[in-house]
Amino acid sequence: MTRRTARELASAVRSRQRTATAVVEETLAAIAARNGAINAFTAVAKERALAAAAAVDAAVGAGRDPGPLAGVPFAVKNLYDVAGLPTIAGSHIDRDRAPAAEDAALARRLTAAGAVLVGALNMDEYAFGFSTENTHHGPTRNPHDPARIAGGSSGGSAAAVAAGLVPLTLGSDTNGSIRVPAALCGVFGLRPTIGRLSRAGMRLFAASLDVGGPLARTAGDLALAYDAMQGPDPADPACASKPPEPTLPLLARGVEGLRIAVAAGYYASQGAPEAFAAVERVASALGASERVELPSPGAARGAAMIMTSVEGAELHFQDLIARAQDFDPKTRARFLAGALAPGVWYAHAQRVRRWYCREMAKTFANVDVVLAPATPYPGFPIGQAWIEIAGQRLPAAGHLGVFTQPLSFAGLPTVAAPVADCGPLPLGVQIIAAPWREDLVLRTAAAAEALGAVASPSPV
Repeated sequence: MTRRTARELASAVRSRQRTATAVVEETLAAIAARNGAINAFTAVAKERALAAAAAVDAAVGAGRDPGPLAGVPFAVKNLYDVAGLPTIAGSHIDRDRAPAAEDAALARRLTAAGAVLVGALNMDEYAFGFSTENTHHGPTRNPHDPARIAGGSSGGSAAAVAAGLVPLTLGSDTNGSIRVPAALCGVFGLRPTIGRLSRAGMRLFAASLDVGGPLARTAGDLALAYDAMQGPDPADPACASKPPEPTLPLLARGVEGLRIAVAAGYYASQGAPEAFAAVERVASALGASERVELPSPGAARGAAMIMTSVEGAELHFQDLIARAQDFDPKTRARFLAGALAPGVWYAHAQRVRRWYCREMAKTFANVDVVLAPATPYPGFPIGQAWIEIAGQRLPAAGHLGVFTQPLSFAGLPTVAAPVADCGPLPLGVQIIAAPWREDLVLRTAAAAEALGAVASPSPV
């Protein structure tokens, strides 16, 4: 059951082949039996989940439409509000917060579509990290090799899907926090355009860069969840007016007529050969031979780092003054550095961003979709601090965002898709389009999946 897709489970519940209660009971049993090995969940909402499943069954029994995600279990990164639970965002400081009064907007929309929330998931503290080696809650382990990292900061979200505990999760992405763990755990993840999905009820990290998005084992499940969450929300000023644009019906169109290119230069260096070979396999399957040089990715990444650390430090400034000792040591120094950064750096980073977005728009005047590596290498052993790439000694976790940060700096919608048959450890490809063109990245991911170039592997 745990390996069935969200679409398959919802179809079985809607057609009365299965009950939502049975699906959720099996999910809860799987979490109890197997979560200890990977440490994906920080909280399980058993009673709530069973009550919600019973409500779905009652709707089916009464002949009412339970929604397109009827009975599908899902879980959320623990920076999403979940009614009755404190929103800890991977921290120690917030464990005694008052419980949330209601679910975050995206969780409510999935629930309205019939999905059943079963719990909250581990992450890097306050989303400031790429490895989910959380000092307070323990590291999340990669289901493909529990000695290795799952990636971050949405590590629990990716590992829970990869391990088959749930078919669908929510993560957040500032600089790559959906895409990096999706790639390292071998699942699909979508970073949407800022303003496409509501951020209401999420603990933000860097508000000018943050988005929420889904992770799943297929491109179709990604689109199904994404469509259920679309729509304006006055509670998030960035998401107050954009009307829904359904993507699921478009997946069957394939990539005919799309101009697909492969990112060259920067995106073909600073990584292990297998990361670039993985991208080439997907490009070959899609018939993509054109190469493009994306503008100044190094400058974009540097500016993104400044904005991230400054905006994150501002959100946690009072705790940095009063309770610095209670932060995870891995994040404390990063936040303190942001608090001490000169204001002129932040102002300059904003100017770089405006210029960079204009330059990226020129790229997408000539191509529709760009392919690039998601990470520079597979997941490394938990606790490893450094890695050597092309003769350079680099921070193992920090370098994981080398290919994701420049893209989110421009607000580009991106799918991270797991490359098929790339070795014992998963690697991913980023499928990138212009702002608001989630339809193109999901279509391309679905086409690559249909061709066998991308697929979510099962852990051995």
